[in-house]
Amino acid sequence: MLFVLFFSLAGRLKGNTLSSIIEVAGLFKKVRGWFVSSPPRALTIGFIVIILIGTVLLKLPVSLREGQSIDWVDALFTSASATCVTGLVVLDTGTFFSTFGHWVILALVQIGGLGFMTMGTLFAIFLRRKVSLKERLILQESLNQNNLEGIIKLVLRVIYYALTIELAGSILFTLRFMLDMSPGKAIYFGIFHGVSIFNNAGFDLFGDYRSMANYISDPFVNLLSIVLIILGGLGFVVLADLVEYRRNRRLSLHSKVAIYTTLLLFIGGAVVILLFEYTNQKTFGPLNMADKIMASLLHSMTPRSAGISTIDVASLRQATQFLLVILMFIGVSPGSTGGGIKTTTFAVLIVAVLAVFRGRKDVVLLRHRIEPDRVYKAITVTLFSFIIVVVGTMLLSVTESHSFMVVLFEATSAFATVGLSAGLTPELTDIGKFIVIVLMFMGRLGPFTLFYAVGPRKGKTLYRHAEGKIIIG
Repeated sequence: MLFVLFFSLAGRLKGNTLSSIIEVAGLFKKVRGWFVSSPPRALTIGFIVIILIGTVLLKLPVSLREGQSIDWVDALFTSASATCVTGLVVLDTGTFFSTFGHWVILALVQIGGLGFMTMGTLFAIFLRRKVSLKERLILQESLNQNNLEGIIKLVLRVIYYALTIELAGSILFTLRFMLDMSPGKAIYFGIFHGVSIFNNAGFDLFGDYRSMANYISDPFVNLLSIVLIILGGLGFVVLADLVEYRRNRRLSLHSKVAIYTTLLLFIGGAVVILLFEYTNQKTFGPLNMADKIMASLLHSMTPRSAGISTIDVASLRQATQFLLVILMFIGVSPGSTGGGIKTTTFAVLIVAVLAVFRGRKDVVLLRHRIEPDRVYKAITVTLFSFIIVVVGTMLLSVTESHSFMVVLFEATSAFATVGLSAGLTPELTDIGKFIVIVLMFMGRLGPFTLFYAVGPRKGKTLYRHAEGKIIIG
């Protein structure tokens, strides 16, 4: 598209006439119309613009500590990781960037977590500007909603819930950090980690790529982190349902599935991690039983999209690392700050498989029949996501000289916007960094948004093909 625009401009400007200028203006209008003609495309372009702005800001000397320098590739990687709320870092956040750089990263995390259209709508409301239909459609796409009804009210609730939870988390972190550092630094660290963890970003300021290892035996920090991750990962629609439960005394099917699946994966993952790592002297071995349980719970929840850790992920046994890959791939719930194929998608796939095994035509979940198009969508999202992870893993296996498990772990972490690293990211080649950037970007937007951004959704066909039979299995 850009090459066509360039050559078209060159041909039209040769005459240097008024008609040529009018034609060029018309061409720009057509290109602009192509960009904003569909909400998924506008959403994709918007995220690219935010990432580029963040790249420029992080490249400024004021964003770096004295004596540090950063190239464009690393600035782009850091900006993409923050905007896509991933948390993978090629440069240590705490020791490399200045206070200004930290605030830039935190702003990108906030915009990426809530969505730039959500933030834009907030400013539009403050300025008393009417939100257009096209902007409402983009909001619908960014919040993964099925219709436009009440979309502005949902946006306001999203902002209110997010800021309230972030404020509460920041205050609680600040009170805890005051025991270890000065009040000013504690407030600074409290705000940064409260926002980062709720948005499932995984960035930290403790330095040396250690994440929150200093608090492995601290129940307050561990439990607070788990609660923030869960609240950020359930999705704002579920949070709204939970807030209104006292009045309505009911939860939607979506909320029930999201909550039940989250709890099942959380508890089941913690049990398996505890069993796998119980005797591993590099991770859980030296810990007492209470600390082992806390570490199991945190590392069962954090791969869902959060990216923080209290132990060295690279020292985990391969069986545990593969379990984390599965949890990362599943991810959190729709309409949340995290990635993955989503908990509801995973639940629909499981009940669809059970229906086939039982010889039933209908897919039933919590006494509700799931429409076939929802099942097809779940299969499509999972398969498309699987292909992206496989291709990303294959490409990184070519460009990086690490074991297959490490490469698979890093590729899945990038696509699921998790941010956990088995040690590969800081050692990535420039080509590897671009591959991971693409994986993070695709994971943040989601398969369907990317698909519809490239080509608009076509209407229903007016005919049906003859039925064919093939052997399956």
